[in-house]
Amino acid sequence: MKVILKKIERIFDDFFKIDRAIIQHEKFDGAMTPDLIRFNFERGHSVAVLLVNASSKTVVLTHQFRFPAYLADPEAAWLLEIPAGMLPANTDPVQMAIKEVEEEVGYQISDVELLYHFYASVGGSTERLYLYYAEVDDSQKIAAGGGLSNEGEDIQIINMPISDAIAALDSGQIIDSKTIIAFQWLKLNASKFNL
Repeated sequence: MKVILKKIERIFDDFFKIDRAIIQHEKFDGAMTPDLIRFNFERGHSVAVLLVNASSKTVVLTHQFRFPAYLADPEAAWLLEIPAGMLPANTDPVQMAIKEVEEEVGYQISDVELLYHFYASVGGSTERLYLYYAEVDDSQKIAAGGGLSNEGEDIQIINMPISDAIAALDSGQIIDSKTIIAFQWLKLNASKFNL
């Protein structure tokens, strides 16, 4: 279907960026819409890894403060999440996922399996998230991980039993979307871990 991009301008340009556009697009009846104003929050793409320690049957998570979550609900500002990070332009998502795991939680991995790639908030952002799965054992722990990151993130590492992760998903304790999607996959594949 047809889209006419009449004008696009960057109205905010910092760590994140915001674009304002005037567009028309074809409707399902074949007619064109009138001019529409649309905004895009540009933050780049990201990677995340569902990291399972197969020997201890735990999921390796981060626990950290998230400012937007604080603004929405101050009591929910510290979130349990799977390791994740932004994907710089022209960077291989697999290599970035491997790097994020080592930086955030201290495990050295050499391979990941792509589970899904999806838009994080398609109504307002171009961000695409690449969600991977990897298994580790204790011998792959090469650094402490956690602590204060280069970006000022204070990260606590949580090793949660897989059964507790599924229970946390079912009880609504997990409120981060990428972690919910990862835990749904984990729940569907629980038999792989003899649960």
